[in-house]
Amino acid sequence: MNWKLTGDRPVYQQIMEVLRGAILRGELSPGQKAPSVRDVAAAAQVNPNTVQRALTELEREGLLISGGTSGRTVTQNEEVLKIMREKILEELARECAERFMVFGVTPAQAAKILAGLEEERKEKV
Repeated sequence: MNWKLTGDRPVYQQIMEVLRGAILRGELSPGQKAPSVRDVAAAAQVNPNTVQRALTELEREGLLISGGTSGRTVTQNEEVLKIMREKILEELARECAERFMVFGVTPAQAAKILAGLEEERKEKV
């Protein structure tokens, strides 16, 4: 996991984003034990209380399930995972569209640009 944290947003939100991404990419698979507060705090070089807040918020979102003293696991509820993926993708699409529109690029034009980038990537592989 990439723990490059910046000062532009609260650290716990950035930790949530990294862990959420790992879950939605399948790096942390459904039913798998989530990293402990201590492990994340050491890896990200942050206060354990900050990590605890991030993990608690991920529990509220339904991505993590508390196992009491045995730690947390990634949810096995495919509906929760599907809804979260859709929500994240929609947020990214809106953010991207807003940034393109600053330069007068319509969403349709942006889609063509993105498709071109995908083609470039395929050609390199």
